[in-house]
Amino acid sequence: MSTRSEGQSLLKMLGISNPIIQAPMAGVSTPALAAAVSNAGGLGSLGVGAMNAEGARKVIRQTRALTGKPFNVNVFTHVPAVADAAVEDAWLKWLAPVFGRYGASAPEKLSEIYTSFVEDEAMLDVFLEEKPAVVSFHFGLPSQDIIRALKRAGIILFSSATNVREAAASVEAGVDVLVAQGIEAGGHRGMFDPDAFDEGLGTFALTRLLVEKFAVPVVAAGGIMDGAGIAAALALGAQAAQLGTAFVASPETSIDDGYRAAILGAQAEHTMLTSAISGRPARSMMNRFTELGRASNLPATPHYPIAYDAGKALHAAAKGKGEFGYGAQWAGQAAALARSLPAAELVAVLDAEFNEAIRRLQQYVG
Repeated sequence: MSTRSEGQSLLKMLGISNPIIQAPMAGVSTPALAAAVSNAGGLGSLGVGAMNAEGARKVIRQTRALTGKPFNVNVFTHVPAVADAAVEDAWLKWLAPVFGRYGASAPEKLSEIYTSFVEDEAMLDVFLEEKPAVVSFHFGLPSQDIIRALKRAGIILFSSATNVREAAASVEAGVDVLVAQGIEAGGHRGMFDPDAFDEGLGTFALTRLLVEKFAVPVVAAGGIMDGAGIAAALALGAQAAQLGTAFVASPETSIDDGYRAAILGAQAEHTMLTSAISGRPARSMMNRFTELGRASNLPATPHYPIAYDAGKALHAAAKGKGEFGYGAQWAGQAAALARSLPAAELVAVLDAEFNEAIRRLQQYVG
């Protein structure tokens, strides 16, 4: 059985005291959440992939005002979208009747609502000036020039990987830590190429593969909701576990009432991957939007994040009429284990559960 002592190299690298990393969760995480997790001994995270550079600078500084501990800042590193007017027009026409149910019209056109970090020089400048302890990549890797600049600034680099090939590319590029994102994870799959075949590796299988094949630390991510899950991940050789869905119901997040009711109710028992909401595969609780994504007459989905422009507009229209079911209610497969606890209290509970799981296993093998 692996013990926490085997994870000290990563914990020392990060300057944290327990193997709990809060997932970035763009649009959900807040400075209050990240600071609370870091202050409790874990690694808090900010998801700034949906922000511009000055928005990122603002939340980094707000987090620093709440904690002197290290935290992670996550960016999206997808290949920039390729607009296709015909595909986008067909998508909007298909969604038009759904908008109509809520007294709204579909947008006349769609736009690329997020700038990928691979071409966001202003965001890079913010990181080089603000120097967060950790910057993490999701959906791929930026250029070698960007990676070298971040490392010269003393920033530790994480990268999500959904298979061995992506992990190998990350290590070769100079990334310091691999985040093994299993198919169980809530939110967007971190696949470098969304059009490539997805092996759908589970968290534990992927974690073990990466631990055996690479010398850099591995963080397990996907479906981990409690201390027993953290202990299991460390037993496989991970040096920490990244939890996102576990923190969604914490009061420090920015989720709306509909999302909160869903994650704490029966809806959390059912999740699925869908591309219909954003244009890339992502795991959500099953809701009205995931139902749309299963329609037999589903047209081609616009590229990410162009499709997300329509998804956000539909959610806003429906929400205005009291219907929350078109939101991006991202959640992992074990979402039904979510607890509504303040982030610091949840970290303490997770840490206690982790130690209890270790104690039980030591009794078993002893």
